[in-house]
Amino acid sequence: MAKKLYLLRHAQTLDKQHDESDADRQLTAIGTQNATRMGINIKNKNIIPDMMISSPAIRARYTSELVAEQIGYDLSRIHYNSEIYNASIRTLLKAVNNFKDEWKSTLLVGHNPAITFLAEYLSGEPIGNMSTCGLVCLSFDFNNWSMVSENNAEFKWYEYPDLLNF
Repeated sequence: MAKKLYLLRHAQTLDKQHDESDADRQLTAIGTQNATRMGINIKNKNIIPDMMISSPAIRARYTSELVAEQIGYDLSRIHYNSEIYNASIRTLLKAVNNFKDEWKSTLLVGHNPAITFLAEYLSGEPIGNMSTCGLVCLSFDFNNWSMVSENNAEFKWYEYPDLLNF
């Protein structure tokens, strides 16, 4: 049974205010709209992940919740992993390697540059800089998440809000 990994960068945020922590940055109106649109796009592709895992930063949390609402995913089932915030590729890879094997598909919501670097590291595909609310789909031809490593993913697609036609 193959695995699917969806990597989603959080939606567009407001600039950090001088008295605000980075983790508390909010989505812009465009960010909110784009997260909703990406959720609709995911639903239109009939993608309902077995698990959604997100950074607990406000911008990632709101992105996750907006997507979940569109695809009919129970918000109480979103797992917030503090290690995803400010993560390195190594930390994100460790998180993926520890996913439960019964999860056939997982959607991971995180931050740049690590989310882009992870997609490139796993697939060997030169993605560049993932757009806010950009989504990458990777596929693996094995049953254990612990086997996920460098260049063993098949790059399926990369989409971002400007490409969506609705």
